[in-house]
Amino acid sequence: MPSEIDVYGVFVPSLLVLMLLAFGLTAVLRGLLARFGFYRRVWHRSLFNACLYIIMLGALLALAQRVSS
Repeated sequence: MPSEIDVYGVFVPSLLVLMLLAFGLTAVLRGLLARFGFYRRVWHRSLFNACLYIIMLGALLALAQRVSS
């Protein structure tokens, strides 16, 4: 995985890009879960959302490692 990404002459850490992507994907997934009433079955919604973000970020990091090698 490259350590930095060049965005119009500004070097941005690749982890930052992956974190923003994970946040966007998690926001979409949270909306879908709320629409289908999944959160009625969840004990602690904020903790579940934090774990969902960490899982999404880990999956994106694993995918980026696999693609770059």
